[in-house]
Amino acid sequence: MAFVSFLIPCFVIGTDIAFSCQNTDDFVGASSPGDIVIGGLFAVHSEMLHPEEHFIKPVIQNCAGFEIQIFLQTLAMIHAIEMINNSTLLSGVTLGYEIYDTCAEVTKAMASALRFLAKFNSSNDVVEFKCNYSDYIPRIKAVTGASYSEVSMAVSRLLALQLIPQVSPASSAEILSDKIRFPSFFRTIPSDFHQTRAMAHLICESGWNWIGVIATDDDNGRFALESFGVQAMANNVCIAFKEMLPAYLSDNTFHTKVDHAVEKIVKETKVNVIVVFMRQFHVLKLFKKAIERNVNKTWIASDNWSAAVKISTIPNIRQLGTIVGFGFKSGDVSTFQDFLRNLHEKPTDNNKFLHEYIMLLSVCAHLEYHDFQTCISNHSQDDLLQNVENNHQIWRDDFLNANIEPGFIHSTILAVYAIAHAIKGQCKDRNCKDPSAFAPWQKVQSTCSQHCRPGQMKKVTESPHTCCYECVYCPENHYSNQTDMDYCYRCNNKTYWAPVNSTTCYRKTIHFLAWTDWFAIFLLLLSAFGVVLVLSISVIFTKNLNTPVVKASGGLTVCYIILFSHFLIFLSTVFFIDEPTEFKCKTRQALFGISFALCISCILIKSLKILLAFSFDPKLRNFLKCMYKPIPTVVACTGIQVIICTFWLIFRTPFVKQNFSIPRAIILECNEGSIVAFGIMLGYIAALAFVCFIFAFKGRKLPENYNEAKFITFGMLIYFIAWIVFIPVYATTFGKYLPAVEIIVVLISNYGILCCTFLPKCYIIIYKQETNTKSAFLKMVYTYSSKSAGSVAVSQFSLDSKSSSSRATISDSCKSEKNSANGNCHFQVPEQRLIKGEVLPKNTARTVARKRLSSI
Repeated sequence: MAFVSFLIPCFVIGTDIAFSCQNTDDFVGASSPGDIVIGGLFAVHSEMLHPEEHFIKPVIQNCAGFEIQIFLQTLAMIHAIEMINNSTLLSGVTLGYEIYDTCAEVTKAMASALRFLAKFNSSNDVVEFKCNYSDYIPRIKAVTGASYSEVSMAVSRLLALQLIPQVSPASSAEILSDKIRFPSFFRTIPSDFHQTRAMAHLICESGWNWIGVIATDDDNGRFALESFGVQAMANNVCIAFKEMLPAYLSDNTFHTKVDHAVEKIVKETKVNVIVVFMRQFHVLKLFKKAIERNVNKTWIASDNWSAAVKISTIPNIRQLGTIVGFGFKSGDVSTFQDFLRNLHEKPTDNNKFLHEYIMLLSVCAHLEYHDFQTCISNHSQDDLLQNVENNHQIWRDDFLNANIEPGFIHSTILAVYAIAHAIKGQCKDRNCKDPSAFAPWQKVQSTCSQHCRPGQMKKVTESPHTCCYECVYCPENHYSNQTDMDYCYRCNNKTYWAPVNSTTCYRKTIHFLAWTDWFAIFLLLLSAFGVVLVLSISVIFTKNLNTPVVKASGGLTVCYIILFSHFLIFLSTVFFIDEPTEFKCKTRQALFGISFALCISCILIKSLKILLAFSFDPKLRNFLKCMYKPIPTVVACTGIQVIICTFWLIFRTPFVKQNFSIPRAIILECNEGSIVAFGIMLGYIAALAFVCFIFAFKGRKLPENYNEAKFITFGMLIYFIAWIVFIPVYATTFGKYLPAVEIIVVLISNYGILCCTFLPKCYIIIYKQETNTKSAFLKMVYTYSSKSAGSVAVSQFSLDSKSSSSRATISDSCKSEKNSANGNCHFQVPEQRLIKGEVLPKNTARTVARKRLSSI
């Protein structure tokens, strides 16, 4: 295959100017030899001079406007290369550099890129045209730069021809992230997308919605403006006007358009916020003109000029108003500051930028700080040539340190180190002292750290370079799903979780006391057994309806009501199990509370009746007669609980709550709505139980075979013990077994009262049938009444004037056995004096026994 080649011509300006291009080597701004050479592109000057011959001859012109900040970036690149060469990073392989001045123009940058593409070790600066550059070894291995996005776009298209890596420390245009159009472009700063989004968010959060925008009329300014427009629209921010200034200071319309932009700002009196996407020297010209017109606004600065010293030191800069800026993340630049302090000791033969800076110092040394800065920026290379013989060299290292912008310096050093680590990876298994050992396009996994896998994130170590890091696992509830992620994403909301070292989030498991849980099954079996027990007792009492034990228990109606309430209490435990719903949360406590109140109310009436039947104290009997109103008492006591539950359900009703206290699960539980209402409901039941306990305790010394009051006392004690233990356990328990705690205490108290109330009677009915007869009960009560009546001491009563003293008599109000059986008899002690110690006659004791039996 025949190959066509072409030469880069030698551009000649004139033989009398030292800065003119005699040959292509004169085109280099700073250089140093090395085994591997890295190129550099920096806009050390802000504009190119365009004499008339520029339009008739293809020559590269001299530049003007020395930029201190960009000059410092070239020094940062040199400093980083020197540090690498003095370290063990590349194991004896040295880096060289060739740094070119783009003069902030694409034309001159393209010429430099052609130099980079020239074939290595060729006698001429030849760029060969080939169909395949796989075996082509160019002059350099990688490029650092350029300073501006528009220049980087143009240069990257040329470098992409041979896939030469380009790492920019300052070009932030979002379009450069497109790997299809710019396959070999990289950068050490974020794209404008993040900056424009932050700007729009800041403006929105500050309550501004009517703003102006000024940008340079180049690719960078247009892309930034487009990105910001999208973000502004998304945040409901309106742009009142957009002003575009020429990208090049050499443009004849530049000053006219600056004046027009300032005039626009002055006229738009309602626009108080201006967003500026421009280069530093553009902003400098704009602000000087704005200060002259007494413009006072809020200025939103892009990262390109937000930290510029030349801007912040403009005389009367504070008159402009408030400036809010976004900048790059910076690192430790102390070693670079030390490098600058010793810069005057370095030779200038291979660094024309440093030589020019020293000449500028000689010309401008007599001026104050800001005038000194202006002087340096305004002199062209031709001016220096005319004055160099009349000035002696001086050094001012304080000026360089004062103009450091840490963000740009740090990103430049990172760019060089990124290239160095890539070279290190290529040199692991080859001799890199031979520049032809590898081509720029060849890839390696080249890093100072291993790639972080999904589930991990980067953790920057003590190294000053963000490329060097450790891989750490994502913490709990965080995940990463790509390699080399800087941070882990947090799971979206409380319903998802992630374990340590996770690549995705998982939906949290829903926990509740399910039907299939072994503990729930056990509790349900206990409840079911309780229901069976209630039904069995009902059958036994129904079959023995006319026996004294059943009649003495208050009759079948009262027994059925008590047993029904026990049934409802057992039933209420079902609502504590399985997935909570609004209906279950509202039903379970109300059903339990009302049922328990009904049960205790009926037992309270029984306690009153027993105490009334066996009391010998007239005052106590009168009190008990007043209290003993069965139906109103049960209705009233139960009705109060109904009212409590109704108010609870209306005003602070229980509801379903998601508990996120357990990291990997969501506990569905019923929130009681009001702990106070819950406490009042339980407290009311406790109050009823306490009154019942007092009355039952008073009648605990009944006949041995009829000691129902004693068993009621035991039942109430079991209730109290269960609920006293429940309170601290309930308060300290959480999780899906919290409902089980309440089920347990409900079952214990319910079983306790049920068994103490009915099982002794069932035992007598089944196993002591000989005592469950009328005659046996009469005999038992007769014996008890004889002993009790004979030992009672009665206080003195006033006697009627016609009566002297008489024996104590007992009036029999029961006229028949039928009345006795129906429970219509009432035992009465006449208002006559009983002689202490006198024993009742047998027939009288027998009568009392019948009345005791009938009244209970």
